[in-house]
Amino acid sequence: MQVFIDADACPVKDETYRVAARYGLVTTVVSNSFIAIPPSKLIARMIVDAGPDVADDWIADRTEPGDIVVTNDIPLADRVLKAGGVAIAPNGRLFTPDSIGGALAQRAILEHIRSTGEITGGPKPFAPADRSRFLQALDQAVNRERRRGRPA
Repeated sequence: MQVFIDADACPVKDETYRVAARYGLVTTVVSNSFIAIPPSKLIARMIVDAGPDVADDWIADRTEPGDIVVTNDIPLADRVLKAGGVAIAPNGRLFTPDSIGGALAQRAILEHIRSTGEITGGPKPFAPADRSRFLQALDQAVNRERRRGRPA
């Protein structure tokens, strides 16, 4: 079991490092530009080429059953679930096989609305409660995967 962070716009990198360190999990921070990471044998940086979905492809290609991916990207979350991984949004939203279809459909509808020139307002601002929900969701995901026999 390892953790991947889709890091370019991730507001919970530090929280992820702390939880992963508590469980001894390797964490890979994936971005298309340099992002500072704390000095730790458990944290690695992967800088991928710039371009649409390059970081997503890198993460999806390496996700194995039990791995945890922190991402806001719904198509990446879908790919993670199909690979047997766990996908958690920075606001603590756990993507599941039951919820991913609705999330993909909602994303497609909003994309269509935006393509017509309509202003949709975007996501709500990240709040302290989101950070708390994320920490709880990540901790629960790690423990659930460990109970399933997925070693750290």
